Order: sequence, then C-alpha cells, then structure tokens
Amino acid sequence: MNDREQKMADSLVSIFEKVLVAEEKSLQKDYFKNLSLAEMHTLDAIGPYESRTMTETAQILDITVGTLTVAVDRLVKKGYVERCRDEKDRRVVRISLTREGKLAARMHGKFHKVLAKHILEPYDEQEQDMLLGLVTDVEDYLNTQVARYDNNSDTKQTAKNVAADVRRRKKND
Repeated sequence: MNDREQKMADSLVSIFEKVLVAEEKSLQKDYFKNLSLAEMHTLDAIGPYESRTMTETAQILDITVGTLTVAVDRLVKKGYVERCRDEKDRRVVRISLTREGKLAARMHGKFHKVLAKHILEPYDEQEQDMLLGLVTDVEDYLNTQVARYDNNSDTKQTAKNVAADVRRRKKND
C-alpha cells in the first residue's frame, strides 16, 4: 500500500469511528440519553409515519426478526415504540413510533443534517457537487462490496463483530 492509499484508509476508518462517537456523545447530552445508538437507528428504521411489520424493519436494519424483537421490547418499555396487530391479518404485528419516538428520530435526523451542512458549508456550489460525487462513489463501492459479501454469512458476521469491537474500544478510551 502506498502512502496515499494508507492515508485514505486511515482517514476513512477515523471518519467512521468519529461519526459513531459523535452520535453517541450527542445522545448522551440530549433529552434522549436513555437511548443507545443502535436503538436510535432502530427508531429511524421504523420511521415516523406509517407502521411497519417486524420483518420489514428487520430487513431495513439487516438483522434477524429475533434480534429486532429484543430491541423493540426495550423501546416499548422506554415508551418510544408501540406494537399493534394488523387490522387485516391479526397474525401480523406492526410497530410504530410513539410521539416520543418520533421526536427522538427527528432530533437524530437533525444531527445528520447539521453534520452534512457543516461539511458542505465552506465550499461553493461546484465544489459541493464534486464532494457529493466523491462521497457517492465511495458509497457505491461500499454497496457493491456489501452485496458481494451478502451471501457469505460468516463474512457478514465477522464485519459486524469488528465494527462492534471498534465501538467498544472507542467507548472504553
């Protein structure tokens, strides 16, 4: 790996880690400090408008329905999510955000908007378009890599374990 590639790799890892840490710290200072980052992302996946099934939400988060059930149980107890039976098919459980859940999701969305605005603000319109193009290229590449590994559950679990380890290490620092 040449120096430029090493610098890029180091910067990407640092950005990823710092975004996670900044999100967690913003939650700890906010009214919603009883929510973890994973729980906040679960609220985002459920969405503020229409109710979703557990299966739909699990697919959005790329987790199992069993894992989602544990998270939703916690969010119901905390008052951010409610469960209800589907009116057409009583076997189907739908989940939706409570008023508090919607507020938490909006506040988390604001964190992302402020971050994006802060990054783009110093640049003129043409530079912003170029930066967005570069970020989109990175996102497209990562989407391709994720899709490539999607069929290999061992690789997927290893990646999740590595990400969790990084978060734990940063939290302990």
